[in-house]
Amino acid sequence: MTSSELEFWFDFASPYAYVSAGRFEDWMNSAGINVRWMPFLLGPVFQKHGWATSPFNLYPLKGKYMWRDVERLCKRHDLGFNRPDVFPQHGLLATRVALAGCDEDWLPAFCRRVFHREFGLGQDISDKQTVLDVLEGLVDNPAYWVKRAVTAKNKKALVDRGVEAEQKGIFGAPTFITPDGELFWGDDRLEQSIEWILRRR
Repeated sequence: MTSSELEFWFDFASPYAYVSAGRFEDWMNSAGINVRWMPFLLGPVFQKHGWATSPFNLYPLKGKYMWRDVERLCKRHDLGFNRPDVFPQHGLLATRVALAGCDEDWLPAFCRRVFHREFGLGQDISDKQTVLDVLEGLVDNPAYWVKRAVTAKNKKALVDRGVEAEQKGIFGAPTFITPDGELFWGDDRLEQSIEWILRRR
């Protein structure tokens, strides 16, 4: 991790991660900060807290506020918003593909496309064909990457990514981690994480 790199830990099921993914990259590039996209699964984290689903489902008033808040943020940042019928969505395959492509130039575009399908258009991202469609135009052979995503090696890598998240103290998404290990949780802490890096250059 370089002195000007910010880790962006996200789960495709997170509405706030959608907002962050849709608004930060041009800004960070202009500040000379590289973004390292870090896909992981929040489900195992929730399970360790004894939650069978998202806290936004467990606490209806909190969930009601969250959806209205995300709608406002999307309008503010000129992002499309359509609440998906199912929440949280099952993004396992999309996450595995993102992890398989972690060193590829197309990773950011893939992730933004998945988020847009889910929260911009309200589509189901758990469908294999949806993932293939998202890859279309980004890679030469979408089927290859889907096949690579479900190999035993990549599945283990995703489990290991979850262990890494736990070791770093991550408990939600989006989470931003600076080069010196400072953790910032939530889209509303994105600006603070960037300021932290700039002040320490």
